[in-house]
Amino acid sequence: MADPRKTKWFERPAISVVSRYGLAVASVAAALGGAQAFLYFHLPQPFTAFALSAIAITYWYGGTLPGIFAAVLSLIVRSYYFEPEITIVSRIFYDLVFLTFALLMTRITRTRNELEVRVAERTAELTRANEELKIEVADRKQAEEKLRQSENYLHEAQKLGRMGSWAHNEISGTFFASPELLRIFGCDHNQANPTREMLRQCIHPEDRPSYVEMITKATSENADWDTEYRIVLPNGSVKHIHAVAHAVINGTGELVEYVGTVMDVTERKRSEAALREAQSDLARINRVTTMGELTASLSHEINQPLAAAVTNANTCLRWLSRDQPDLEEARASALRIVKDGTRAAEIIKRMRLLFKKGTSERKLVDVNDVIREMLVLLRGEATRYSIPFRTELAADLPRIMADRVQLQQVLMNLMLNGIEAMKEVDGKRELAIKSQPEENDHVQISVSDTGVGLPQQQSDEIFKAFFTTKTQGTGMGLSISRSIVESHGGRLWAANNSPRGATFHVSLPANGDAHE
Repeated sequence: MADPRKTKWFERPAISVVSRYGLAVASVAAALGGAQAFLYFHLPQPFTAFALSAIAITYWYGGTLPGIFAAVLSLIVRSYYFEPEITIVSRIFYDLVFLTFALLMTRITRTRNELEVRVAERTAELTRANEELKIEVADRKQAEEKLRQSENYLHEAQKLGRMGSWAHNEISGTFFASPELLRIFGCDHNQANPTREMLRQCIHPEDRPSYVEMITKATSENADWDTEYRIVLPNGSVKHIHAVAHAVINGTGELVEYVGTVMDVTERKRSEAALREAQSDLARINRVTTMGELTASLSHEINQPLAAAVTNANTCLRWLSRDQPDLEEARASALRIVKDGTRAAEIIKRMRLLFKKGTSERKLVDVNDVIREMLVLLRGEATRYSIPFRTELAADLPRIMADRVQLQQVLMNLMLNGIEAMKEVDGKRELAIKSQPEENDHVQISVSDTGVGLPQQQSDEIFKAFFTTKTQGTGMGLSISRSIVESHGGRLWAANNSPRGATFHVSLPANGDAHE
């Protein structure tokens, strides 16, 4: 039920049908009582006015049908109580007045009813709109709260990831920088109006020209970009930055803005440098260990040219000690001494290179030259086990950009593995080294043996650190070799031969793309 305090003046209270007709009877009775009271005091008889009031009240609060009932009832009461006192003209006049008033009240009541309906509909609409507005306000508040929460989460995530975000509108020139980006650049994170130029001034002077050139080119082509550079903070410290940006293009192909991220990768760079140094030390230890194992063979390789040099020196002395010295023979012996000495010196030189500790130095390298050098160095070890070398070296191979010592280490590991696999094998023993060009400007080196082959279904496991099938192996040689090859942008893999043995393949880019 509606609250009476909120009922409008034109609204009809909600009452039952019986009450409405009862209102008609009561109002007419009240009109009759009022008229009788006036007669009692010998006053002019106002029943018509009282009746019309009763009809109006009934119409207003009871409705159309109870109002008509009140009008009819008023006519009957007037005829019954006041008929003798009025004339025919008066009766007709009174009947017309009652009829006109009833019709008028009927129209007013209908209008009032329509107004009530409209007001009710409008009130319902306003109520619905108000409820919807309340819901919308609540949803907006909830969305704003979620947005604030998301911004806080994003800010915390950026702090944890050391990543900031930015946006630059190419049309309006407006620039946005997240608090974390400002912190990375050593600026006040509450900076009200950060500018792109303010951040560009932090770029390391050596990196700024290439950065500006890259940005200019990307903007002219409406292209995305991905780059790394250094920044110098106000306190003089240097940070390494990885920046990525995406170009937002409108429907007409016009550049609207750039949206990007900036990540502080200083710690990663330091870790990578430490890792490279550790890998370099580990690779050197592997070389030293391997060379230690080859001491006997290397001693034999060095002793051979030294012994030959001594023999040739004695021969030279005999030719010179004759009554008539044979200078030609002595000269030939001296040349053989030079050759043997050079051979021994080359072996020692290669050994010193493999023992040497230093930073990676990449130059253009002839793959076939590196293979020949390792053949000289490992010939003694192969001879100990009656293993001949067979080479198929393609001519006119493109040179590769590589660290010569590291490439020697890879070949040494692969060739020694092949020799190790054939030590106890009966039948044919042969170590084949092949070089050939590949598609996509790559060079492939293959080292094949006729040994025991690879462990069953473990052709890739052998490259994992500490995996070994040798009784005294460390399991690091192949792991280090693959790491070296991959750092040069290449691949190292193995496969079994038929009917026995295995082949290790090394593929390296001839264009010198490296991934240090």
